[in-house]
Amino acid sequence: MQIIETALSEVFILEPTVFSDARGFFFEHFNVRDFANTTGFNGTFVQDNHSKSIGNVLRGLHYQVRQPQGKLVRVIAGEVLDVVVDIRKSSPTFGRWISTVLSADNKRAHWIPAGFAHGFLVRSETAELSYKTTDYWAPEMERCILWNDPQLNIDWQFSGTPILSDKDRAGTQLANAEIFP
Repeated sequence: MQIIETALSEVFILEPTVFSDARGFFFEHFNVRDFANTTGFNGTFVQDNHSKSIGNVLRGLHYQVRQPQGKLVRVIAGEVLDVVVDIRKSSPTFGRWISTVLSADNKRAHWIPAGFAHGFLVRSETAELSYKTTDYWAPEMERCILWNDPQLNIDWQFSGTPILSDKDRAGTQLANAEIFP
């Protein structure tokens, strides 16, 4: 597995070693020892989630307070633009974001530790994501930053109008959001 560093010091892209031949492919998408050695995260994943979305759906920017979740995200069908925002007030990269393409073809995963908001835009007809979390989903702790917050000025690489949930449409701007110290 190759680890690709990003502009956010604790956020990594993981690129697996893929063994392919005429029959198909094989790769190890998670190994706790290798993951801990490469990312420095020695915690536990407690929940696996799976979502499917249609094209042009934008989900996010989501995070949980007082029960934050780290996420290991990968796409198993389709393609998304995956976006991460640093929402740790004391961080030198507070308010900065990165994006990367995750797809079934590139087989990459995104490690997003607690303290970051996460969202994605589906760039294919449909996309299915599978992700591990370091804490349980707690709807009362869930928060959402507005996907098009002018302070963040995220380039979603999309010129149309995304399909949003009511929750995502009603997101809070970063300046008014409950964030991490």
